[in-house]
Amino acid sequence: VDGDGGPLGVVLAATNMNDQKLLRETIETIVIERPEPTPEEPQHLCLDAAYDNDTGREAAAEGKYTPHIVPLNKEKRSRKPSKGHKARRWVVERTLAWLCKCRGILVRYDKKDENFLGLIQLACALCWYRRLYRLGRCDAKQGREHSS
Repeated sequence: VDGDGGPLGVVLAATNMNDQKLLRETIETIVIERPEPTPEEPQHLCLDAAYDNDTGREAAAEGKYTPHIVPLNKEKRSRKPSKGHKARRWVVERTLAWLCKCRGILVRYDKKDENFLGLIQLACALCWYRRLYRLGRCDAKQGREHSS
C-alpha cells in the first residue's frame, strides 16, 4: 500500500508463509509507475521488525527502496510527538479492513486461486475508484479520470 492506504500490489500465499519471503514478490507486483529514485529523493519502504534481516533488506534494495525498519517499541521511545508527523503503521491494517468489507474475500470460498485473486483485484480497484472519486479526480457518470 502507498502512504495513504491505496493498494499497489497483491500476492496470494498460504497463511502460514512468513511475510519476509513474500516481500520481493510483492514489490514486483506493484503496477503503479514510480519515479526513478535518486540520492536526493530516495524511495522509502516502511517495514516492521519481521523484515529486519538480510532477506528483507536485500529485497528492498533490489526494488530500489530505502528500507525503514524500526521496531515499534523503539519508535515510540525515540520519537517525540509532533503535529507534523503522524505514525503510519496502521495504514496497511486499515487497507485490509477496507478490503474485508467485500464479503466475497473476507472468507475464501473460491477453490481456484485465479478466481480469488480476481476478487481481490476487483476490491483493490474499487478502493482506488472511491479514493479518486472522493478527491474529485474521477467523474462518477462516466468513470473516467479528470485531467488536472
